[in-house]
Amino acid sequence: MIRTMNYQNLIVGSGAAGFAAAERLHRLGMRDLALVTEGRMMGTSRNTGSDKQTYYKLTLSGDAPDSVTEMAETLFAGKSVDGDLALAEAAGSVPAFLHLAELGVPFPTNSYGEYVGYKTDHDPRSRATSAGPLTSKLMTEALDAAVQEAGITVLDGFQMIRILAGPDGVRGILCLELASGEPVLIRCATLVLATGGPACLYQDSVYPASQHGCTGIAFQAGIAGRNLTEWQYGLASVRPRWNVSGTYMQALPRFISTAADGSDPRDFLPEGFPDRTEMLGQIFLKGYQWPFDSRKAADGSSRIDLMVYRETVLKGRRVFLDYRSNPDDRAISFADLPQEAAEYLGHVLSEEDLASTPYARLAAMNQPAIDFYRSKGVDLATEPLEIALCAQHNNGGFAVDAWWHTNVPGIFAIGEAAGTHGVYRPGGTALNAGQVGALRATRYIAVRRRQAEILPMDDVCITQLEDTLAMIASLRSSEDNTSTLTAEWRKKMSADAGAFRSSDRMREDLAELDGLLVHFPEKVGCADTARGIANAFRLYDQLLTAKVYLQAMLDFAGRAGCSRGSALYDHTSGALPVLAIDPIPEQFRFVPDDSALDQLVQEIFPTAQGSGLSAEIRWRPVHALPDRSSDFFENVWKSYRENGNVSDLSV
Repeated sequence: MIRTMNYQNLIVGSGAAGFAAAERLHRLGMRDLALVTEGRMMGTSRNTGSDKQTYYKLTLSGDAPDSVTEMAETLFAGKSVDGDLALAEAAGSVPAFLHLAELGVPFPTNSYGEYVGYKTDHDPRSRATSAGPLTSKLMTEALDAAVQEAGITVLDGFQMIRILAGPDGVRGILCLELASGEPVLIRCATLVLATGGPACLYQDSVYPASQHGCTGIAFQAGIAGRNLTEWQYGLASVRPRWNVSGTYMQALPRFISTAADGSDPRDFLPEGFPDRTEMLGQIFLKGYQWPFDSRKAADGSSRIDLMVYRETVLKGRRVFLDYRSNPDDRAISFADLPQEAAEYLGHVLSEEDLASTPYARLAAMNQPAIDFYRSKGVDLATEPLEIALCAQHNNGGFAVDAWWHTNVPGIFAIGEAAGTHGVYRPGGTALNAGQVGALRATRYIAVRRRQAEILPMDDVCITQLEDTLAMIASLRSSEDNTSTLTAEWRKKMSADAGAFRSSDRMREDLAELDGLLVHFPEKVGCADTARGIANAFRLYDQLLTAKVYLQAMLDFAGRAGCSRGSALYDHTSGALPVLAIDPIPEQFRFVPDDSALDQLVQEIFPTAQGSGLSAEIRWRPVHALPDRSSDFFENVWKSYRENGNVSDLSV
């Protein structure tokens, strides 16, 4: 007999979104709940950050005008964004943010208690704030403490390997207990996925090594995907994995390329920026134009990303940021800088600081950014920092409605797992979206699913359970090849389907994946240990994820024929970016986005077929920003009372 547990409400994932959902459900009186995690200390929220990791919310300081509508319009302007989700994220930003502040997250205030902000990328206001390089870690710790104080059950050391669900709803999940390697069935009436993005997908990645995601097995359960093609790629350090955005770039470090063994160091940016003032200006702009952007590939700051990619991937060299010396090993004065950089740095640096080293400039602007690397064993004062162009965040994810409910009844998705963003988004919106998603989903669950009962296991779910148990048995009897296949497919995805996407190679990869997935139990084996079985199912999830993402990317390439967002799709008749590089790599040939798909959303509906997947792709118009002109207070108040103090649940 398989070990079985029962909970009315189940949350999978122990990041900031997952803990927020558990804590809010408990506050709303839902006591029959548990949070499931592979490891309480794992995951992206607790283990990632940047120079000053941003949280994006409505303006809460100063005299600049702002409103929920304006913030919603900013989010909606990101292309392929649903207006109802944009409005919900804007409206929920203040209560979600203040809740974190009340839990002790140290967001800074001025003498009068205002949460002073700054402008981040794609932000027309100054809505951004930060608690430092480890903002999401501090959020997670505060929410974790609240969960512990509430006495909420946390099932630590359980890896979800199958979601048991039919068209009428969820039945539960099958997990591996990582200590023993034995399967455990956890039945539930409501399931909240807070499992993060598909961190398993790429070799060149800034996701922490402890983060895997569970995207593929959610597709296997029939959960639809949305905007899967839209990612953020950006420059990041390799060891440790960390975004080098913000002041890491505004300190104007030197970029050095070396041979694989570290020999032959040379400055390479002047090849693409023969004008030194322009080069310094683009390094500075890279700070808050940090994600790679196809619009800036030809003549903007993303030319730097192209050049780093050329050195590391196409030439097989290594690239480093060196804070010990200036670009070209020459002193910098304010007269050397373009106006925007000079004005900004003039507020935070003296002439002496600017003329010194990048390290001195970084120390003057953001000492915690230096302290972080020192805590990881890297002293920027004495050694260079190796970087690469890495996957950082998936703007797409599972398709959810305005209450973060997926298309499978009883299953919700929050945090990076939910596809609430479009092509572009202001920096820091991901942290806000995770907290607002938890707020919205739990309010809905507490009203509409308060009395929800665990559905009986039907024939479909019994077959799902039996097939997965049979796969465990077959994997145990085979030779271990999981590590080799994991590394091979991560390398393929980075080379063929990352910031630079080749339709021909993606088609070849997809055909190979189909064969591997259909025959997964025969072609894949693992060590007969708890870790071996866990790794095999992580590989299975990775391959399922890769298949669906490749299908989405190929569909986009065939429909659009252009590049957009943080990716270039190769195009034989496309223009090459204007770079002073000879020769310009053919991989950089692309057609710029013509905005034809800005008001459309790509959704993909997967169906399990044995150990593989098929998928149907549909395009639909975005949901417009909702019209609230008829919101008369007494009417809203009446609806709010009648719907259990959450207003109209029909949206």
